[in-house]
Amino acid sequence: QVQLVESGGGLVQAGGSLRLSCAASGRFFSINAMGWYRQAPGKQRELVAAITSGGSTNYADSVKGRFTISRDNAKNTVYLQMNSLKPEDTAVYYCNAQIRTLLTGNYWGQGTQVTVSS
Repeated sequence: QVQLVESGGGLVQAGGSLRLSCAASGRFFSINAMGWYRQAPGKQRELVAAITSGGSTNYADSVKGRFTISRDNAKNTVYLQMNSLKPEDTAVYYCNAQIRTLLTGNYWGQGTQVTVSS
């Protein structure tokens, strides 16, 4: 059974930093793209950042220059370094990965709360 387990959320003041981690576990052949999404209260889930297996990245305009996504393929882990945090970054952050078992499936983590106080 494939699982994504997130860690690193919490409460931080505006201007501060947090680092999220998401590790994939279970039996699978490979991991393709990995990414982070977020959902604020009353809003739709939105893509924050994504990274391919080769390391190509893309970011939401709202986080460009402040957030950095990276991955460690040997550890099946993706990270999101968040700097210069703003109150509008407050949301539940979800890890997402395209993981190949017998088929390629889209997997989600359980979510981790990030709260930025002003």
